[in-house]
Amino acid sequence: MMVVIRIRRKYAVIIFFIFAFIMYYKYFRVPPGEWRISRKVGLSANTSQFTLEGEPFQIIAGSIHYFRVPRAYWWDRLMKMKACGINTLTTYVPWSLHQPERGVFNFNTQLDLESYISLAAELGLWVIVCPGPYISSELDLGGLPSWLLRDDNMRLRTTYEGFTDAVNTYFDTLIPKLVHLQFKKGGPVIAVQVENGYGSYAKDEAYMLFVKKALQSRGINELLLTSDNHDMIRSGGVAGAIRSLKLQRFNHRDLQELTAVQPNSPIIVMDLWTGWYDVWGDLHHVLPPENMMSTMKAILRRGMSVNLYMFHGGSSFGFMSGAFADPSYKALVPSYGSTDPVCLTCHKQIKKKMIAAFLVQESITITTQQEAVQKYILSPLTFADYDAPLSEAGDYTPKYHLIRDLLSHHRRGESLLHMPALQYRQAYEEVIMYQHLPLWDALSFTEGPVTSHRPVNMESLPVNNGNGQSSGYVLYETVVTSGGLLRSGNNVRDRALVFVDRTYIGLFKRQTAELAVPDGKGRRTLSLLVENCGRVHKGRSLDKQHRGLVGDILLNNVPLRNFTIYSLDMKPSFIDSLYQAPWKNLPENPVFPGFFMGRLFVYGYPSDTFVKLPGWEKGVVFVNGLNLGRYWSIGPQQTLYLPAPFLNGGINQVIIFEEQEGDYKVQFDDAADLGMAADIL
Repeated sequence: MMVVIRIRRKYAVIIFFIFAFIMYYKYFRVPPGEWRISRKVGLSANTSQFTLEGEPFQIIAGSIHYFRVPRAYWWDRLMKMKACGINTLTTYVPWSLHQPERGVFNFNTQLDLESYISLAAELGLWVIVCPGPYISSELDLGGLPSWLLRDDNMRLRTTYEGFTDAVNTYFDTLIPKLVHLQFKKGGPVIAVQVENGYGSYAKDEAYMLFVKKALQSRGINELLLTSDNHDMIRSGGVAGAIRSLKLQRFNHRDLQELTAVQPNSPIIVMDLWTGWYDVWGDLHHVLPPENMMSTMKAILRRGMSVNLYMFHGGSSFGFMSGAFADPSYKALVPSYGSTDPVCLTCHKQIKKKMIAAFLVQESITITTQQEAVQKYILSPLTFADYDAPLSEAGDYTPKYHLIRDLLSHHRRGESLLHMPALQYRQAYEEVIMYQHLPLWDALSFTEGPVTSHRPVNMESLPVNNGNGQSSGYVLYETVVTSGGLLRSGNNVRDRALVFVDRTYIGLFKRQTAELAVPDGKGRRTLSLLVENCGRVHKGRSLDKQHRGLVGDILLNNVPLRNFTIYSLDMKPSFIDSLYQAPWKNLPENPVFPGFFMGRLFVYGYPSDTFVKLPGWEKGVVFVNGLNLGRYWSIGPQQTLYLPAPFLNGGINQVIIFEEQEGDYKVQFDDAADLGMAADIL
């Protein structure tokens, strides 16, 4: 009897402690940071300084986008940011990824926004959310879903009914996922940004009020922000939201324009650009660390708040990348924040002198010049694609170390967390492509085909449950009976390989308006493989971002008609279906365009690596069915980041879609190559 009683007491004690732990975790756990449990008053801008729960609070934030970082690395990237002295995470929310089709929403796995914000809370970071609907972020169409363009009368970022109805449907699903994460409800979200940079668009005075009400009516009650360049502050704001600045260099005039609009409010630089993006066919852009640090020091010295855009850029995997059209169209590269050894080699001596001078000027506590050089210059870590403090692969750059020292000094010696260890990277043995599939043999695995009297643009194709095609390629085929002069009439968006009876005859791009079709006998098939290289991510022409053939193609001034159209969006389901295709052993002279298959064998636990494709011209890389992004020999980017979580121990399938030329080998490196660097002026 005594034994039974003792056993029961033992289990009673265990149950009591489990119950006590649950009650503590649910009701008494200290929220992120060291703030009081009471949540009656959130972030306030009623005085010249921000307050949180009535206490002075300086926002020192950094942007990291969950959709650009493998989920397995969320913890690593956020911890590295916190260890730098950052107290707040800022993230955009991409509508295009969360609602790829009307009525279809995705907030799972890589796109699990709630889990990402909750993780930030667990790590002691506050959060500012930018839910759009437009976010820019150098994404295709600025993060707006392309199916919006199926409406021929669509007016994006206005109160046009077709747009506001779509926004309301999206917000009905998105905003409830954020409401319970707000500060006043015990969560980490202290502020929400209304749209993004609307002052540069400003086509509808009622639009910003619509977005503000759409947020508040669904339960958003934390501080609202807007963000614009200094000369757009007046036209981009909305009553009831504090206005913030976007800038790269500190300028008193910028502050004067902001304080003239809101004279007695705290100042926050919502986008302090740590660098800039890269485009195909240009140089790799870098912002010297000393330039960014001088601006940041000036901001902190004045008690202003700041968000570093980006702190960690990550990768625009797949076809996420957008483009810009001013002064001419140029598509963005996939990497949004990657290491660059070329920059280190080219600039080592210059950077050595400039950073050492900055350390002295700003009184950063590095004991010797030799230590500074070792820490910031001679380390194997260099600069990043967006030139962010934390590189695409999670490496510490010179900017990271400078920021960390500055923030440690700013916090009057308050100790920072230890810097997490870096991920191991490996240069795997090269993969030999051993199988080949011509594009023409893969067409039976597409959705369709579609027949049409006239060309149909990508967005208007009757595919993907009536939502059109968002990205990738479209193949247009028709019959011709003669040769002559083929004119694009500027109706190719953005690039087209042209074939006659599957023999390549030339290329249409925006600067190429015509090419010759050789003479021949009888009926021949004319094919145009049109690539969407990326819709522009900003500017006043967002409504005009249809892709594919957007108008007539003329042969001898006669419009071509009667097309057979194949949608080649290169989705994972399509790539997976190709395993059933009639692959053949790689011939001596393979047909282009085509798919090439090889196998990467990984011994043990996978490591991060970089895919390198010397000898290949232009195409897309898929590993285990996942789209890493585009490659193009014109550069500047010469490698693609392949994170370890995308790999398996053992055999990994590598598929290359190549448009024109390949050497049939895929190399791997333990460092990125982003090409020749140039400082941002």
